[in-house]
Amino acid sequence: MQLLASLFLPTYPDSPGPKVASNAVAVARQLGATLDAAVINVDIPDVSNALSGFLFDLPAKIREVETASRNRGKALLETVAAEAARCNVTLTRQELKAQPALMGEAAAREGRYFDLCLVGWSASNEAARMTIEEVVFSSGRPTLILPGGRDVGALDHVVIAWDGSRVAARAVADARPYLERASAISIVTVTDEKALPRQDIGDRLAHGLEARGFRAKAASIRAGKSEIGIALQEHAVKIGGNLLVMGGWGHSRLRDFVLGGATEGILSDLRLPVLMSH
Repeated sequence: MQLLASLFLPTYPDSPGPKVASNAVAVARQLGATLDAAVINVDIPDVSNALSGFLFDLPAKIREVETASRNRGKALLETVAAEAARCNVTLTRQELKAQPALMGEAAAREGRYFDLCLVGWSASNEAARMTIEEVVFSSGRPTLILPGGRDVGALDHVVIAWDGSRVAARAVADARPYLERASAISIVTVTDEKALPRQDIGDRLAHGLEARGFRAKAASIRAGKSEIGIALQEHAVKIGGNLLVMGGWGHSRLRDFVLGGATEGILSDLRLPVLMSH
């Protein structure tokens, strides 16, 4: 079955760097997936009245901001198209628009029509973080969070963050396309962050994967004073992992997210590609 992946590119107030284009195309190529690149341009409601027009010229400022957003979006689509053509990846393109506070919601709604959502991460890009949060928790699809400043390379050593929870199990199921292509699979359980269902949950998952034809090794670590998300990433990097698979824990109330420690640690300081499911 042909995998369909969608790359979401918010363009307001800032847009992701060009590296997200090459990384997304590289992932689509590894998975043999068709890639849809969707820019999300800003659509600011008309708040004009006689006073705002006279004092601040708000309608003109709004048009200026929206034009800049669309121009960034067109430039991003051209970059993705050029990279896809170079790598022989089938590409479709679309332009979405949404109000500033609803750009992530627009991405999550569109993401439901695809098998995989891709979003670029940047520490200083609030639009990217907002989009990631909404897509992870509201799209119903696995989300691959891509570093914005470096090449992802081959995603052939998969590290699974395992705590025996529902969201972790969902993440493992969603990671199957990566597991099928992996040369190494490592399972890691953090033992000092919360109560676990039993002591051998990592080994149980390894045995289950082995019964499905995958070879996996299980290990346990302690987070100590580190945030669990940071500890997981540090362990993954230390053992040569290049893709971290984990469940996203959290819930939304309107637009306020209460995130679990692992999720927050990932979104605050991304160190390698992370496939997150909820």
